[in-house]
Amino acid sequence: LRMLQVKLIVTGDDFGYCPRRNQGIVDCFLAGAVSNVSLLVNGSAAADAAKLARRYNIPIGLHANLSEGSPVCEVLKTNSSLLNQHGFFHGKMGFRTALSKGLLNMSEVKQELKAQVELFHELTGHLPPHMDGHQHVHVLPEVRHVFAEVLEEYGIKYTRVPIEPGLHNCDWITPSLMDFYLGVEEDSFNTVDVFTRHGIRWPDIYIGLSTMGKNMSVSNIWSAIDTALVKFTSEPAHPTPQGRAVTIELMVHPGYPSVPPVGGCGEGPDDFSQSWERLHELQTLIKPELQSHYKIRNIQLCSFKDL
Repeated sequence: LRMLQVKLIVTGDDFGYCPRRNQGIVDCFLAGAVSNVSLLVNGSAAADAAKLARRYNIPIGLHANLSEGSPVCEVLKTNSSLLNQHGFFHGKMGFRTALSKGLLNMSEVKQELKAQVELFHELTGHLPPHMDGHQHVHVLPEVRHVFAEVLEEYGIKYTRVPIEPGLHNCDWITPSLMDFYLGVEEDSFNTVDVFTRHGIRWPDIYIGLSTMGKNMSVSNIWSAIDTALVKFTSEPAHPTPQGRAVTIELMVHPGYPSVPPVGGCGEGPDDFSQSWERLHELQTLIKPELQSHYKIRNIQLCSFKDL
């Protein structure tokens, strides 16, 4: 493993959620701890985030959001299957419930995803090099097909497939959260063929579920990377690629905690955003021992556009 060349994309999700999230992500980027960001275009500080990305030359992609806050497509803001009775998206679990009951109109899903790509383009001046889903909605049944079509239409090459090697051995994850993660994993397995058919790519390895929030530590990130590399290189399907690096995406959520009422995507900040866990991620990611470990291990931080 020591000789293996690894390209690591450390993606700070939820850029644009609130000014304090933006500041935390920028601080991480400037410290060399985050190498890529994912923008919530319906976030209350999205325009500010796009300006910061331009100012500091931060590689930026789109964090497509169908579950939290308000749509960006004007037509869908008043009357749409994507909204609950309060006029907001259905929520992380609510979206999944509505989908399983067949209540979501997929042409509206497509309309909203396209509107978010267009708004991203308007805010940043370019199309997103990568696009993934807030709360992993992009790998859900039916949604995955529409999502893949939108990426193909815009020529967006990269996405995220949240299958984390070693997830099953993480006994520190609470049962209810583990149930959610295993659902995400199953949906991801069923998405691989769809994304492949549409010519969409993603890194060799995904990490981030087992290292979220309070579970993040330098040693946890290390063992997650090691576990994943051992598993990846031992599978006959992936002989260590000659002459090319193994690519990993580490999903992170650093930031300074949101202070209501500021922040969110139209309905104020959620609990995770207001919690100390965001700050804990930020403080862990900027630790010098993490960075020096990357250097020792021949791990190069990069973004999707460097692949």
